[in-house]
Amino acid sequence: MPAAAAETDASGARFRALVVDDEEPLVQVISGYLTREGFDVITATDGELAVSATREHRPDVVILDLMLPGIDGLEVCRRIRAFSEAYVIMLTAKGDEVDKLIGLSVGADDYLTKPFSPRELVARLRALLRRPRAWVETGVAVRRFGALEVDPAGREVRVNGSPVALTRTEFDLLDVLSAEPRVAFSRRQLIERVWGGEWYGDEHVIDVHIGNLRRKLDDDAEHPRYIRTVRGFGYRMGAG
Repeated sequence: MPAAAAETDASGARFRALVVDDEEPLVQVISGYLTREGFDVITATDGELAVSATREHRPDVVILDLMLPGIDGLEVCRRIRAFSEAYVIMLTAKGDEVDKLIGLSVGADDYLTKPFSPRELVARLRALLRRPRAWVETGVAVRRFGALEVDPAGREVRVNGSPVALTRTEFDLLDVLSAEPRVAFSRRQLIERVWGGEWYGDEHVIDVHIGNLRRKLDDDAEHPRYIRTVRGFGYRMGAG
């Protein structure tokens, strides 16, 4: 099979993927498929190596197994999030719903349940990598909702003047909601705005990211100040 055209960013540099799993056959399958699809691939077989490889190689995306020797995937994700904005796709065992939710809560952007097809993984990667990186929207005023400030140009969020650390996915969701505060967005619409129309998977991933946002903004879902649930539909900005 001929190699696909290289996956590149806006500058023409090839996208770099870090594959982290202690199952060597799976690592070889994923790495081979991604290489044929035009990615530069680095691998790691345990958690400590994964953190070191992220620091050294600065991957664009990390494909991270939950169960690893040494420190597990959740702790790896926490550590990576302290210094890297790489997209993280968590690999989980079938039926581990709680682990999926915890993975998203510590900063993963998406998850895949084993077994999965390499084609599905590539589709998820491409959906993430189409999102703007270090994107700056110029000429847009800071948006204010009571004590909450959303600065699209600086990609910064503050509550009562104090900065709030958000993952890229959390900020992108808040950016979409705050840009049109009178609009109620369905989960599917939010996915299309943030991940793109070709993303497929469980749409309730949105609920987990919204829950993380509310926790970081100290926003009560029952009596919201910032993000309101539109029952049976989705979410919008505004107090309940």
